[in-house]
Amino acid sequence: MNFADFVKGIATLSWLVVVGMVVLAVVRASRGRPTRNLSSLIVGGLVVAVALTVVSAGLVFVQPEERGIVISPYDPQGYRTEALGPGLHWIIPGEAVRLYSISRQTYTMSVAASEGDVYGDDSIRARTKDGQEVYIDASVIYAINPDRVVQLHIDWQDRYQAEVVRPLTRGIIRDIASQYGVEEIVSTKRAELEERITSELALKLGENDLLLVDFVLRDIHFSEEYAAAVEQKQIAEQQALQAQFVVEQRRQEAEQLRQTAQGQADAAVIAAQGEAQAIIIRAQAQAEAWNLLAQVLRENPELLTYEYIQRLAPNVQVMYLPSDTPLVLPLPNP
Repeated sequence: MNFADFVKGIATLSWLVVVGMVVLAVVRASRGRPTRNLSSLIVGGLVVAVALTVVSAGLVFVQPEERGIVISPYDPQGYRTEALGPGLHWIIPGEAVRLYSISRQTYTMSVAASEGDVYGDDSIRARTKDGQEVYIDASVIYAINPDRVVQLHIDWQDRYQAEVVRPLTRGIIRDIASQYGVEEIVSTKRAELEERITSELALKLGENDLLLVDFVLRDIHFSEEYAAAVEQKQIAEQQALQAQFVVEQRRQEAEQLRQTAQGQADAAVIAAQGEAQAIIIRAQAQAEAWNLLAQVLRENPELLTYEYIQRLAPNVQVMYLPSDTPLVLPLPNP
């Protein structure tokens, strides 16, 4: 309870005391008892009650989140040009104060019946530039401009939410949404759409003594027919992607088999080339060996006889040959 309410309570209590004393005086007078002292108390109580009533009628306490508009019959305009700020104020009896909250307020428009400020489907129906119909859920967080509360009272009083916030928001959303295609609104340019709505709405609310705190694009949904078409398109795209994946998988498997076969073929070629090279090398080595052996025999013909004898069994002392068989090796000359 603030001080103004406390004084009003005291004034009310004083009037009850005065009424009680008057009733007591009447009862005492009816019984023939003296009422002189009681009459003085009644007069004093009446003066105090009137004084407290006058004082309490002029006291106004404004909360920190409020501003007060003074409606004055003593002012040529009918109101004071300056709003009352937070705290205790005195007004002339006969004047009245209209309080406005400057706290943040939220106005929601939603398809859900219980979410919005208007019961039922209150989403914004808009048509895109490609002719599709979309339904948009949105919330506007705003506040009264504390420096313009007097003008707001003059222009709108307490109708600013129903006659300013709601129609401006719905009109701006419809206008800007009509400049985009449905695919852009849903995906690629949703953030741009929200940013443009916020900028335009802040400008228009400012012209009507309100401050935009934030604009929230809650949801975008479609008609049942379009939603079904989108779902079918997504299904088809998923199937196409799946088929593409299968084709790519088969291609990779075929490529893997091809590379395996190519590797095996390359390995066989390399092996054959290695074998052929080895054969060539062996043949060349053997030919060189025979050439070298032939040269040695030409230079040392006795070597062949020596090798022949060396290869005979070590216990052979006499060897018989047929009479008509020539000697295989020539005997060395003495």
